Amino acid sequence: MSTIPRAKTMFLAAAAAAAALIVAPGAEASPAVGSLGLPAYSDLAVDEANHHVFVSGGKTSNGVVVTDFGGWVRKTIDSQFGASGLVLSADGRTLYVALASGDAISAIDTTTLAETARYPTGAQTCPAHLARTGSVVWFGYGCEESWNGGIGKLDTAAVPPAVTLDQQGANVRFHHAPLVASQTGDAGPLVAGQAELSQSSVYVYAVAAGKLESRASGAIVGSDLADLALSPDGKTIYTASGSRDAVEAFNSKDLTRAGAYHTGQYPNAVAASPDGKYLAGGVRNPRDDVYVYKVGGSAPLAALDATNDGVLAPRGLAWTADSERLFAITRPANGPEPTLRVLRDPADR
Repeated sequence: MSTIPRAKTMFLAAAAAAAALIVAPGAEASPAVGSLGLPAYSDLAVDEANHHVFVSGGKTSNGVVVTDFGGWVRKTIDSQFGASGLVLSADGRTLYVALASGDAISAIDTTTLAETARYPTGAQTCPAHLARTGSVVWFGYGCEESWNGGIGKLDTAAVPPAVTLDQQGANVRFHHAPLVASQTGDAGPLVAGQAELSQSSVYVYAVAAGKLESRASGAIVGSDLADLALSPDGKTIYTASGSRDAVEAFNSKDLTRAGAYHTGQYPNAVAASPDGKYLAGGVRNPRDDVYVYKVGGSAPLAALDATNDGVLAPRGLAWTADSERLFAITRPANGPEPTLRVLRDPADR
């Protein structure tokens, strides 16, 4: 990957000087190297209105860390048992948290940072990944190696809010909790994929009246699927699979191929900018591990070493809603503890 030229449009000078800001938990002086105080990493969500980044620690963690956009740790929300998938409500006032070790989904007020509700998903469901269409929160659930994984929904508009399991179709089962990604309009689409298998399949669903309707499926993404993302218009699916050397793109209507964005070996993260102009892809590699492409472009605008001496975490990329910042989660090469790094936007916007 060292042969890929670094663009003159790397990132804004404030961030390019160090490629990232690294923040220690509770620090109130200058940023320093240190973890977020979590034992591992699962997901991140960006709250534009309050300038917060939420980071979850996965099934072995009981907390969600809250930082500001500079990376300063502001709070840890405790008693979030196995906090894993994260997604914001349509109005941004609520953060939903999949509790993989709590068999529930919690609701956090994004202003007060306090839990306001908890919705049980059923014993031994282990909800792990979240996506949203309209007022419905979809969750990939299933405890490890059970072949009882599926897609559930939390209808937040119902009175009271209601949880329903097995929305993926009668003939579809997942080895464990599937990844889910969606375009947030009422009609979706919703995409689900089985991570960490030797042959990964993806399933595309339209959403009608709060129900999933099968659109397309296929074992097209290789093995070791690590991340899924959708373009803002919902027309393109982006996948990062460890067996590939590029982030791949597919038409969400019929899974025909729609391009590829070279990253080198072991891509493990992908994020489409909310304005639809840029695609960020990352790899599990200690150097040149984040690439930013213009959508449809043949060469990256930037090839960034975002980790110094660590590696990018799976699903460890997220943009702000205004597409002005890109956040990355990294971890030590031989350890799970996550660090938040703040990357800036391309200078030629």
